[in-house]
Amino acid sequence: MSKKHTVKGKRKSEGKQQKMNVKLLPLVLGILLMAVGVIGVMYSSHDGEQWSVSDDGILSYPEIKDVEYSSQVISETNGSNIIREVSFESRGSEIAGLIRIPESNTNVPGVVILSGAGVSKEQQKAVPQLISSLGYASITIDQRNLGGIDPQGDLELYMNNEEPVQYMMVHDALAAATVLGDHSEVNSENIVVLGLSNGGRFAIIATAIEPEIKGVIGISTSGYDTDSIEVDETIDTDAYKFYRSIDPDNYLEMICPRKFVMLHSINDSKVPYELALRTFDKAEEPKMLYQVNGSTHGYSQLMVTDIEKELSIMFQ
Repeated sequence: MSKKHTVKGKRKSEGKQQKMNVKLLPLVLGILLMAVGVIGVMYSSHDGEQWSVSDDGILSYPEIKDVEYSSQVISETNGSNIIREVSFESRGSEIAGLIRIPESNTNVPGVVILSGAGVSKEQQKAVPQLISSLGYASITIDQRNLGGIDPQGDLELYMNNEEPVQYMMVHDALAAATVLGDHSEVNSENIVVLGLSNGGRFAIIATAIEPEIKGVIGISTSGYDTDSIEVDETIDTDAYKFYRSIDPDNYLEMICPRKFVMLHSINDSKVPYELALRTFDKAEEPKMLYQVNGSTHGYSQLMVTDIEKELSIMFQ
């Protein structure tokens, strides 16, 4: 049955070369900003009724939006959990998701799970299973483009007064939180967002702009360090504002006093640990960074105890 609800609010490249590319990201963004300045794009106003970006580069969705969704049970295991397939409307698109609810539990906290690029809701099994084993509900969604991003394409949309896809992906996470919380077994006032890799970036931004979310956990993720870009007369200010708006680092102070947690492998094969540390250092207390042995990018069994501990704190 369909319902209406309200939103409150390359696969892996090889090692060293990819790490070098990540480290050079602020420089690359700076070059793009200068290029935009030379082109002289004049678009700078945006439709405030739909979305807006402040002068500081903070995204917001000021209006309350209706979310239409359908939900049906696709798997039920006695003594384990119930799995429901959901589909909900967000920013003009249908977003598919899977909800896991621990059986024989009511009023349980919930976790929105945002996977890394290229990972579907069906492929993301380990984290939802862990969340369920801890007694919490979860929703895992298929992100637009399966979490892949196109910063240059989004910049062009922004400059043309059109909504960037990455903004929509933040809205999708907020809509998913509302859909999860609407289920009768779930405590809608006790929701956390957990994101992996690229999903971690959207998790941070969504949590920052929705104060009712209880906290955020980022696994194998980092910001873009746009505040290290030197802003002078060669930089197009609108383009700079856009890049700030998609940089999780720009939202960190908005998360406190809620908990900000990161987990990162010391030899992460895709996002260097030092980038996670840089983002963590910018965050306000309360915060926690767990350094994990190994080179795994994303979730690993070594993170189980720490995730369990941090969720129990956030859901107090």
